[in-house]
Amino acid sequence: MTQGYNRLAEGSRVQLAFCWAHARRKLIEARPSAASPFVDEALRRITELYAIEREIRGQAPEARRAVRQERSKPLLEAMHPWLIQEAARLSKKSDLGMAAAYLLDHWPGLILFPDDGRIEMDSNPVENRIRPLTLGRKNALFAGHDEAVEYATLEWVDWFNNRRLLEPIGNIPPTEAEANFYAALEAAPMAA
Repeated sequence: MTQGYNRLAEGSRVQLAFCWAHARRKLIEARPSAASPFVDEALRRITELYAIEREIRGQAPEARRAVRQERSKPLLEAMHPWLIQEAARLSKKSDLGMAAAYLLDHWPGLILFPDDGRIEMDSNPVENRIRPLTLGRKNALFAGHDEAVEYATLEWVDWFNNRRLLEPIGNIPPTEAEANFYAALEAAPMAA
């Protein structure tokens, strides 16, 4: 976690929710070429959580929370002691040990999603949403000429403004204030 995000949570009521896709990726990257019972079991448990999320995608936050409390929370409660036990068996300096440590270090943020139906299990919807921003920024670095950068930036901003921001993120419907904001954006004339 970067220092900037840490500062958001320091001394406040803000809790940082962490991404299960990143946790899963750490396990996959740590998997040795031979089979790993630890990684296989961890991935099986994470897959169960994702299966529940797939079933409740698009439902209201209250409904998602209820299902998560009933089905996801017990899985997480069973996973935590298992993960502690397995991490104790692994060398802390091995790739598998570091993957296990990552999950345990981020555990408080990984288990927030069952308690709040508005929280996504992973940050993939948000990352997919901001990818054009980061790609546009990176592409502008290689435009080769100031006028090309200006043209590329204007084209990219025009594309991005044309409804990309108007799509809801994940399963969270916009609030009334957000809906009003989006309506005002849609009504605003596009820059030439």
